[in-house]
Amino acid sequence: MWDTVGKFNEWQHIITSPLQRYQAFARALGERHGINVGVEPRFKEVGFGSWEGLSHDDVKIGRADEYHAFLKDPVNHRPQGAEVLDDFIHRIGTAYDETIERYRNKHILVVAHAGVIRAVIAKTVQVTPTGLYRIKVSNGGITRIRHTKAGGRLELLNGRLSN
Repeated sequence: MWDTVGKFNEWQHIITSPLQRYQAFARALGERHGINVGVEPRFKEVGFGSWEGLSHDDVKIGRADEYHAFLKDPVNHRPQGAEVLDDFIHRIGTAYDETIERYRNKHILVVAHAGVIRAVIAKTVQVTPTGLYRIKVSNGGITRIRHTKAGGRLELLNGRLSN
């Protein structure tokens, strides 16, 4: 993540997931540049139920039939005990809308999980829940969404900021 942000420091506020490793990065970045950091508990990753704690390969290889059914239809083929996708999307959408309203006309950084970023992108470009997992979000990448009176516009996906 440090390589991705480089020396860029034009954010006016940083919002982070409650997960410790995300908070650690956000707080260190905020401290380095004198930027306030807040935690948004609703920006935690989607709950994956029986897949929690498993590696991508454990699921992709060890539970191949479940995995492929999930990719084809993530709404109706959730892992056992997983968070309902519509509930997750609603949770993220509400938190995101409130964040955008609170920091209107500010340049903010949200440090969050791939699923959270997918949900925000899907909301912005009006992707259905079924298409959520067809959005590739790279670890440590920057996604930029600009908000105007006309709404949000996806400007960058999986990018890096120049040093």
